Amino acid sequence: MPKVAYSEEEREQIRESLIVTGLELMAKQGIQHTTVEQIYRKVGISRTFFYTFFSTKEDLIIEILYLQQPKILAYAQKLMEDPDLSWKEGVRQFLHSCCYGERYGIAVLTMEEQQMIFRHLSEENYRIFRERQQCLFGKLLACFGVQADPDRIHLFTNLCLMAMILPRAIPKTFPLLIPEAVDQTVEVQINAIVEMMEALKE
Repeated sequence: MPKVAYSEEEREQIRESLIVTGLELMAKQGIQHTTVEQIYRKVGISRTFFYTFFSTKEDLIIEILYLQQPKILAYAQKLMEDPDLSWKEGVRQFLHSCCYGERYGIAVLTMEEQQMIFRHLSEENYRIFRERQQCLFGKLLACFGVQADPDRIHLFTNLCLMAMILPRAIPKTFPLLIPEAVDQTVEVQINAIVEMMEALKE
């Protein structure tokens, strides 16, 4: 028989479990291929109860992305501290991992998913999302030894997101691009970002 009432502490634990489980599944399967049903079933609650925590899948995705941000920063710091990697190798490995997120346990939005999230956010929540995104990319630049002024953060954000989108955009979103060359194209983009950052490095 299902439980009728939950304490605030129990509800908070369930909410956290939904976010953590969602991140685990979306990092492995991709966001598009992860359903709300997969998440609430794994946590062990009903569909109806799930929607008392999150009114839409988009609401959950936003919380998952926020949860992932410190994990991404910690991964970058770990690479920078690895004595077996040069600075270039560490940065290149980080960017490569983000571009092929599912292989490395990182949830990455496709272009369509970015559009979906953008349409869903209120003006205030979009502002908050942007602030948190800028904070993350600024901390990443600092982690890589690059002074993180606003112009550099904006450029670094755009270059990274464009490289991350590409493997997920061919052939559906960019049907005229050549699928056979996608990996080479991503590597060229990564190398260009690394070279740019090296020139800016303190």
